[in-house]
Amino acid sequence: MEYQALAKDILAHVGGKENIVSLVHCATRLRFKLKEPLRANAEGLKQNPGVIMVVESGGQFQVVIGNHVHDVWQAVRSEAGLSDETPVADSAGEKGNPLNQLIDIVSGIFTPFIGILAASGILKGLLALAVVCGWLATDSGTYKIWFAASDALFFFFPLVLGYTAGKKFGGNPFITMVIGGALVHPVMIQAFEASQQAGAAGDAFLSIPVTWFNYSSSVIPIILAAWVSCWLEKQSAKRLPSAMKNFFTPLICLGVTVPLTFLAIGPVATLLSQMLANGYQWVYALAPWLAGAAMGALWQVCVIFGLHWGLVPLMINNLAVLGHDSMLPMLLPAVFGQVGAALGVFLRTRDARQKMLAGSSVTAGIFGITEPAVYGVNLPLRRPFIFGCVAGAIGGAIVGFSDSHVYSFGFGNIFTIAQMIPPGGVDATLWGGVLGLLVALVLSCVLTMVAGMPRRAAEATPVAVNAGENDVLSPMNGSVLALDQVPDATFASGLLGQGAAIIPADNKVIAPFAGEVASLFATKHAIGLLSDSGIEVLIHVGIDTVKLDGKPFTAHVKVGDKVQPGDLLLEFDRQAIIDAGYDLATPIIISNSDDYRDVVTVAATAVQAGAPLLCVSHQ
Repeated sequence: MEYQALAKDILAHVGGKENIVSLVHCATRLRFKLKEPLRANAEGLKQNPGVIMVVESGGQFQVVIGNHVHDVWQAVRSEAGLSDETPVADSAGEKGNPLNQLIDIVSGIFTPFIGILAASGILKGLLALAVVCGWLATDSGTYKIWFAASDALFFFFPLVLGYTAGKKFGGNPFITMVIGGALVHPVMIQAFEASQQAGAAGDAFLSIPVTWFNYSSSVIPIILAAWVSCWLEKQSAKRLPSAMKNFFTPLICLGVTVPLTFLAIGPVATLLSQMLANGYQWVYALAPWLAGAAMGALWQVCVIFGLHWGLVPLMINNLAVLGHDSMLPMLLPAVFGQVGAALGVFLRTRDARQKMLAGSSVTAGIFGITEPAVYGVNLPLRRPFIFGCVAGAIGGAIVGFSDSHVYSFGFGNIFTIAQMIPPGGVDATLWGGVLGLLVALVLSCVLTMVAGMPRRAAEATPVAVNAGENDVLSPMNGSVLALDQVPDATFASGLLGQGAAIIPADNKVIAPFAGEVASLFATKHAIGLLSDSGIEVLIHVGIDTVKLDGKPFTAHVKVGDKVQPGDLLLEFDRQAIIDAGYDLATPIIISNSDDYRDVVTVAATAVQAGAPLLCVSHQ
């Protein structure tokens, strides 16, 4: 229930549940596909304290939440009435940018199980480490059970991909999952093994020769087969009488698609997979260090815009066809370049809030979640992000030159080191990968500490300021409350910015300076303002009052309106909020606190509307 308010606000800013075509999530982001993208209000959503960033890319409206994205995803689905069986759009049939279509299809197919995919890869890497260190023997029962746990997803990829691809293409996912099961059925694997024996007789389907392949761990064949099955399902559903659809539509899909996959789709897709893997190997072999430098420099840029999904199938395909992948190790320096930059900010800054944010970002980044470091620390300061990319390029070049590989899929994180251990044991390729990671981490940290932050931005000592354009007046009458005393962890932590809170004594909110209305929540419980001098202020009336759906609130301005100090912005029913059981504490936050040296509360324990409340000091 703690995420329901956030879910309501997200739904309001994406245009309502009726504007949602599909919703999935990855490690840190909600990924919406919207019917009418222009109805979404990205700027308004960015003002929500539970949202790190909003990115519109790849045909998706991406809301960066953080590590608790799964809980928010469930809350949004519950609030919008979306179920597991909610159909999604047939992306293959939509008009638009081909790159956006590709990214949308790939993310829709792989996102639902990306977490377990990463966990399986990490477990495989840890098993390899245990064998190299002599802790486990490959013929032991312990090893076999854990190996089965780590390898099951990869071996049965066609089943899992069949299900998610079926949902993505708008068909019955259980039909496409059964098609995937047919590809890895023991009878089919035995047929493949028999065909490999010298002099084995060929098989035929209705007199048509069959070329057997081992489709376990394969990616492209089942995705193409799922698309064909979903198309066939839709055509059959249009033409069959309603009384026959439930039985004959699946019968037609299985009876036609499975043979077609073994006769044509599978062999063609397998050839395509091999060409893709060999083509990548050919390009990589031309200049491994250059490939590493490019990936190390640009990977985080791709992540920001959600374009990295276009490379995920290539990595998985390399593992399926070649048994190893060289792309993932080259991305590791890109990850740790941003981690090192955030670490540099942590070591350099004297600002308590910035230090706390940078420290938590480093911890998350070590485990492969870089959004907090990128969006919360490095990008706002600009230079740390650039230094992270530069260090990532140098580290990536070292990794590429060392010819490092991984032997299972996962996120780029500290556990990737274990996944880089070759089957034959530790060698120079592993140490080259570790060296590239460390170079990126240390170099970006040192560069950030030396030149990544303006001297004044790193200091936290308050200085005297002049009244005037730096003043933020009190928007209401009431009692002043220190921000860390607000009964809401997000506001109290200072994550959204520095400021103060007021327990209102009346029912009016006035403009605290000359400026304009930058944002106004649909529920009218919160308003964002931008002063003529560049100060951004968020006024949030009460705690969790978004749940009141705007009933006690009346707005007297709209987004874009110019205001002068004292102009009436909002009115609210103070008693109704109290009767509903909500706290009246109203945070007044300087949203762009990072742009200033300090934010000082100048009011006493009580304040009158229009009297000085906060004062900011310039860098």
